[in-house]
Amino acid sequence: MVASDPAVLPTALAKAVIDPHSYAEWDGLLDTFDHIRASTPVAKIMPEEEGLFEPFWLITGYDDVMRISKDNATFLNNPRPVVFSFNQAIEFSRAATGSNMLVDSLVVFDAPIHPKYRKLTQEWFMPRNLGRLEDEIRALAHRTVDRMIEAGPEVDFVKEVAGPFPLRVVMQILGVPPEDEPRMQMLTQQLFGGQDKDLSGSGMDNMTPEQVVQLVAGAVKTFEDYFATLAEDRRVNPTEDVASVIANATVDGKPLPPRDMAGYYIIVATAGHDTTSASTAGAMMALANDPEQFAKVKADRSLLPGIVEEAIRWTSPVQHFMRTAAEDVEMGGQSIKAGDWMMINYVAANHDPAQFDDPRRFDAGRSPNRHLAFGAGAHQCLGLHLARLEMRILFEALLDRIESVEPAGEARRATSTFVGGLKSLPLRITASTEAA
Repeated sequence: MVASDPAVLPTALAKAVIDPHSYAEWDGLLDTFDHIRASTPVAKIMPEEEGLFEPFWLITGYDDVMRISKDNATFLNNPRPVVFSFNQAIEFSRAATGSNMLVDSLVVFDAPIHPKYRKLTQEWFMPRNLGRLEDEIRALAHRTVDRMIEAGPEVDFVKEVAGPFPLRVVMQILGVPPEDEPRMQMLTQQLFGGQDKDLSGSGMDNMTPEQVVQLVAGAVKTFEDYFATLAEDRRVNPTEDVASVIANATVDGKPLPPRDMAGYYIIVATAGHDTTSASTAGAMMALANDPEQFAKVKADRSLLPGIVEEAIRWTSPVQHFMRTAAEDVEMGGQSIKAGDWMMINYVAANHDPAQFDDPRRFDAGRSPNRHLAFGAGAHQCLGLHLARLEMRILFEALLDRIESVEPAGEARRATSTFVGGLKSLPLRITASTEAA
């Protein structure tokens, strides 16, 4: 397919899709996706320079993304990378690990391996099991809000609340001690925010693909070493935490291979808190910018599930995944061939006006709200019930203790094409005088 083909996106639009800086400029990004969705909902993205990356199809419409997400036989996670990658990064990964991905986790595998691995912890993350954690999570939420109020009245909500709260919940589930949490946070930021100069700790605004992948590889190696030690301890001293389940799991009568076990730990440890942090910060920003909606939910807590669900759609923390077509298919008037690489873009799908009325508006009463932020089908997010539970409990605690909230500066988003969200949210908090 050549650049003159109408299915091929113009260079400027293609750059916007793969440039991490685009994702830090949210309104401009949504403008870009609106334009692409309206003109070429299934579009081809070609590299500006030959060999820079493999061409791929960009899928922006809700219905098409849902179709791909639910059909895991036709649209595979393997053999190509499941996250957009430059060829240089893929070659580095192959040389270092023998795989196209630096981490082989649940999101990478297809059937028959994927359902067997998922089943190992699926019951643990179901609501009936998570219910026993509610009191512990609620106590943590109240301590977090106490610290925020003590630090106020002006606070960075991401630093004080949205970052540490879900991190602590997931680390408790994994059995990681509090003193190791800062290390886990830093490694997660390097893994998911390696393209961002602040989150990566590099201070470099425009890192090359090679620099990013080397930074991420270092974080992965540190994670692997840490969880290998944790798994060894849980095999000798098993408890009721998820770390023990993974450490002692068997599939087809055999323990998990070390690389697969490390990937399991890493996906639970990182995706389990960074995405919830992004949704939590997004919800708080929306409420701070809309005093009327804040007052409504403070007076009527039955609106909280809607706040949570809308925040997850509105922020779409996991911004894309890649799939590979297993057979020839037609989609959006385009002929996709077996072996073609595809990007299902959740940001675009969750802001499709054909599915969501006035999609840029944060609407706690939006119904139905069948967003795709958790994915769909066999690869739907394992921790979706935990994320909803955490956010509901935290906002109950926040609404109990806060009389009002308003912006106190400019919110800033992460520079990242994969997992993104607010990295800073300055707020002015007025604590309730009636709070205990």
